[in-house]
Amino acid sequence: MTKIIEADYVVAGAGGVGMAFVDEIITHSDASVAIIDRKHRPGGHWNDAYPFVRLHQTSTCYGVNSTDMGGHGIDQVGLNKGCYELASGSEVVAYFDTVMRKRFLPSGRVQYFPLCEYNKSDDTAVSLTCGEKYEFRARKKFVDATYLNVTVPSQRDPDFEVKDGVRAVAVNELPKVITEHRNFVIVGSGKTGMDAVLFLLTNRVDPERITWVMPSDAWMFSRFDVNPGRKFSDPITQYAIGVLQCALDAKDYDDYFARLVERNLVMQLDPAVKPKRWRCATFTPMELEQLRRVKNIVRKGYLEAASSTVMKMSNGTHPTPAGAVFVDCAADGLPKVPMVKVFNGHRITLQTVRMCQQVYSAGFIGNVECNVHASEARKNELTQPVPLPYTDADYLRCAIQNSLNMAIWLTEPAVVKWINESRIDLFSPYLDFDSPEGIANIRAMGDLIQKAVPKMQALLESRRESAAAELADA
Repeated sequence: MTKIIEADYVVAGAGGVGMAFVDEIITHSDASVAIIDRKHRPGGHWNDAYPFVRLHQTSTCYGVNSTDMGGHGIDQVGLNKGCYELASGSEVVAYFDTVMRKRFLPSGRVQYFPLCEYNKSDDTAVSLTCGEKYEFRARKKFVDATYLNVTVPSQRDPDFEVKDGVRAVAVNELPKVITEHRNFVIVGSGKTGMDAVLFLLTNRVDPERITWVMPSDAWMFSRFDVNPGRKFSDPITQYAIGVLQCALDAKDYDDYFARLVERNLVMQLDPAVKPKRWRCATFTPMELEQLRRVKNIVRKGYLEAASSTVMKMSNGTHPTPAGAVFVDCAADGLPKVPMVKVFNGHRITLQTVRMCQQVYSAGFIGNVECNVHASEARKNELTQPVPLPYTDADYLRCAIQNSLNMAIWLTEPAVVKWINESRIDLFSPYLDFDSPEGIANIRAMGDLIQKAVPKMQALLESRRESAAAELADA
């Protein structure tokens, strides 16, 4: 027999995205919510992440808006010294579990269905433990918090062939095998691969014992520039202004990136190798210094097969270090999916509306749903998706859409109010309409956006044209 579950909002997914949206709903309305999730506790992919994982953004602006994470401590030791603290994976999972148990469920307006497989086609679910069937009915909206589903290496087999005599493990197993092998082959150049290399180095593994398979270098953000700010002139605002100013000053696409590097707005592992990817990774100069200690970097494309003697790459071969374990760090944590309307009739699809900030974006969308009393078209205007970055050109696309979104947000009082009061918004101290200085700064930012966006669009178009020409010549 199928059990009928009714609520104002039915939310599929209890990861950070779903939790941030629900937090806004129960804060700004008296609506009821049913949350369905496949995992046994909230936190989404954090439940499956490697044990040494940490946030790549500061704890002070992560999570749900109503509940602080970790206070505002600044690390005094280690590679993150001088920056706001970064919660560990276990701290993140505990945080979301606490939010569910001590905030959501005690409200009496949230029903939680863990360990349930949800079917989007007919809004039903089946318990993975007892087989009970549910039919969900949303009086207001169905909310998809799984569209930007993050995959971690432990959730799938390696993408490369593992031949006899070779040991390959997911990055989750690295702490267990670190004492068992002479050499380590790190497969993947994204955030996970970088974290794995730092884990080995901080545990005193000689960099000569590390081989890093890097299909393509990735740009990095400087964590000192994306910390929460305190005044309009603080680093994060200077970062946003710098991105726009570099575009205005750039002669062409390559010159734009050269200017970003010159102003330390982006970082690269090897100054002689221009990155072609974006993975939303943030690092301190000390962490970058450590990563540069690894000299055995294999830039021959993707690893296709691993044997005890040779690695077959998409662009050649490379010897396998003796007694090496292959550490798979190559799952795509930032899925490449088409952007769709956030608000579409009876359904909401949660997506990123600020570059690389999925959880923040879900909270933002929750506020728009509750507090912007306007047409669906207006709500979609305020929540234009920012595509998750993958290539270097994607960074420019994101920067353009970020800028356009900010310009639109400043025209909506309910959005400005939320940003000003939001714990998780990096720019919250800056939108000050109550002082002449604040108004002047906001107008200056608006003017800069209006000037810079056309130039950024021209730079992006020139990149498309040069890429097309290169393809034609090939």
